[in-house]
Amino acid sequence: MSGTAEADDTDSAVGDAPLPDAPDDLLAATPEAAYLWGRVAADGAVADREVTVHVGDAAAAERVAALFGERDVDRAREVTEREYAHNTDVTRTSDEYVVRAETPAARRAAAAFGLPTDGDVSGGYRFSALADHRRQLLRGLVEGCGTVCYKSDANAVGISVVHDDEALLATVRDHLDAAPVDAPYGDLNDSSSGGYWFGVADDAGPTLGEWLYEGSAESGLFAPQRRRKTRKSVERVRDGSVGGDEGDADGGRP
Repeated sequence: MSGTAEADDTDSAVGDAPLPDAPDDLLAATPEAAYLWGRVAADGAVADREVTVHVGDAAAAERVAALFGERDVDRAREVTEREYAHNTDVTRTSDEYVVRAETPAARRAAAAFGLPTDGDVSGGYRFSALADHRRQLLRGLVEGCGTVCYKSDANAVGISVVHDDEALLATVRDHLDAAPVDAPYGDLNDSSSGGYWFGVADDAGPTLGEWLYEGSAESGLFAPQRRRKTRKSVERVRDGSVGGDEGDADGGRP
């Protein structure tokens, strides 16, 4: 059933969470389309009839692939090494999965939502049609180009968004402004890797993290590893845990 509303859930339900349903129309204003095109905008590409999405693990790849339904979908595992956006002296080597789908909706989606195509480095990012599903759109955007960590020194959840395209970060900020939770953020900064980034205020991190994943288990619209790390970071803050190393850092691919 496409367009399923999300309900409250707990981490114990995630292991049995169903894969998301493929929308009948990839351009329709549904939670599924909002999440999918948020991920594509954040860390994907459109070229001719092909949509490419980069994700961090196999479980996330299966969830993204499911959204394309019966279309021609391929999943490939790669090993990547890249500089950390905030400090180029630090590199990360990790598994990565690339989901590629052949669909005639690719070009139409690029035109409808202002996505970069055929190697363009920037886009217009017109997501107003998906505003009724802002939670899922922002979840896809943050999973694709955001970082989440538990900051032990401040007992806070750090959420930042990193991307090479300043226009995409402006779009993320606009949707944070319109979200039903208070999520103030700092100024746009240059990242060490050549792009841009901004961070959500530490005291807003827990509330934003909770809101982003509220009800996600029922719909299946989430990356399991990212959801788990975000919610664990929030739990540590709510429990008042302080001390130890700063941990659970996670990012889409920034």
